[in-house]
Amino acid sequence: MPETSRPAAATRRRLLIIHNPVAGARRARRLGAALAVLEQRHGAVVTLQATGGRGDAEAMARAVAPGAFDAVVAAGGDGTINEVVNGLGARGGDSAIPLGIVPLGTGNVLAHELGLPLDAEGAARVLAEGRTLPVHLGVANGRAFAMMAGAGLDARVVEGVDTRLKRLIGKGAYAVETLARIAAGGGGPYRLAVDGGEPVEVASVIVARGHFYGGRFVCAPDARLTDPRLHVCLFPRMGRGNALRYLWGVAAGRLPRFPDYRILPARRVVIEGPAGEPVQGDGDVIARLPVEIALAPWILPVLVR
Repeated sequence: MPETSRPAAATRRRLLIIHNPVAGARRARRLGAALAVLEQRHGAVVTLQATGGRGDAEAMARAVAPGAFDAVVAAGGDGTINEVVNGLGARGGDSAIPLGIVPLGTGNVLAHELGLPLDAEGAARVLAEGRTLPVHLGVANGRAFAMMAGAGLDARVVEGVDTRLKRLIGKGAYAVETLARIAAGGGGPYRLAVDGGEPVEVASVIVARGHFYGGRFVCAPDARLTDPRLHVCLFPRMGRGNALRYLWGVAAGRLPRFPDYRILPARRVVIEGPAGEPVQGDGDVIARLPVEIALAPWILPVLVR
């Protein structure tokens, strides 16, 4: 088991909570409930900072003075969490501040991977009393990600998904956009080289740090956040029929059994393809092709139960 640490029971944690105030009334109520439990039941000292636009969460996390807080908490979806991860990562390994999470997003993929509770009371308990888990991150052209990065169909879906439809129907918006992208065709092929080896050509690629994908779907069964390896998931065959087949394989939990599907362990991956195509990381576009993906040179402590 990886090394973890747990505070003494009497510790009153000082928490900076970064949140998006336009995330919706339901999520605001859940955050408010978590804050009430933190302060009233656990005696935590909470500082709340609201973002005003893209990049604010990263800047806030980066600006935290050493020793000012016991943890920086991302209260939001995977995009907000990714910004805070990058802000904390920019500080370097010697001054690492633990990341806390209040899952308020559509997918909550990192929260599922870490086994975090989604309810307000459970989330507050982890922030107040949880241990820290050392998490190895990936970087894509210098941009950090916690769970996965990808080029191909999933990246084009992430870039094209309708944010208004996402607010209305949640994960269903990704299904709609996925089918639209498959019907439209295009994209790829992509050439990738693993650890300096001979390039191979694929229809899509996902570089995984965790084993969950898009919620609780599984692409890389053996991937774990505490394991310092990338798991490179290769979707080799082009065409709409194969794209639908891979999509069914993910949804049905049978993808790892497909004879043409491969997973390669790696420390560094270079992906080339149509210049400027998106690269998604943790559900947001974080880079453009060509891209180099590697393990981050630092470890991020994350609060878990």
